[in-house]
Amino acid sequence: MTIRQREDEDGGTGTLGKAMAVLEAVALAEGPMRFTDVLSLSGQPRGTLHRQLSHLVQEGLLELNADHAYVPGLRLLKLASASWARNEFRMVAAPFLEALHRETGETVHLGVLRGREIIYLDKVESRQAVRMNSQIGNASPVYCTGVGKAALSALSGPALDTILAGIEYRRFTPATITDRAGLLAELEAIRRSGVAFDREEHEPGIRCVAAPVFDAERALAAGVSVTGPAYRVGEERLDGWAPLVRDTARAITAELSARLGPQR
Repeated sequence: MTIRQREDEDGGTGTLGKAMAVLEAVALAEGPMRFTDVLSLSGQPRGTLHRQLSHLVQEGLLELNADHAYVPGLRLLKLASASWARNEFRMVAAPFLEALHRETGETVHLGVLRGREIIYLDKVESRQAVRMNSQIGNASPVYCTGVGKAALSALSGPALDTILAGIEYRRFTPATITDRAGLLAELEAIRRSGVAFDREEHEPGIRCVAAPVFDAERALAAGVSVTGPAYRVGEERLDGWAPLVRDTARAITAELSARLGPQR
């Protein structure tokens, strides 16, 4: 996703919105970003972008590494760490994620919907030698991941239409859904079963089953998933995970309603 698309999603047309979009792009990048990398994504004048980056560096939110590329700054990392540690939603879900991990032995994710992406809020790592390389805070596309499709299945009307209209389909693997009609058909199947599958749609050799989590008002809150390598996760095992994941999502939903509901 480009910086301009992030601005459009968030309504960030002012100076602060543009700076936040730049900050987020660097923070979520897979590696350090040079000025030219940020410039190509931003669509902003060179001088304007240079001033924004300079201010973000001065505030400690970004840093320049030895190769003169931008990376998240210490202040940003401290803020993210403090926010993550105090996130009440994550704390409510954590024991259920741990229980699902113990039951399956594979990697468990908790992800939240942000625009056309899923952001991973928490992760319980597999006990196996071969593990997922996902990280908390990383983003993945909604249309070809288990958590993403589970989240989309919980939406309808304008909320769903807005997201679908902005998806730029990319074929990551031969199994990737690459058009709106295919995605809508998949979402209908997910609504009927209560679970979403990712059969090597986003990454070759990776399989996943996920289910949506709702808040006290029955609005979409997140998605929970179990993920593992295809050589360990055949169809029988994947199908066996489905009720476990569905029950975990329902348990988190019930706990959210009890602890964070309107009566609190």
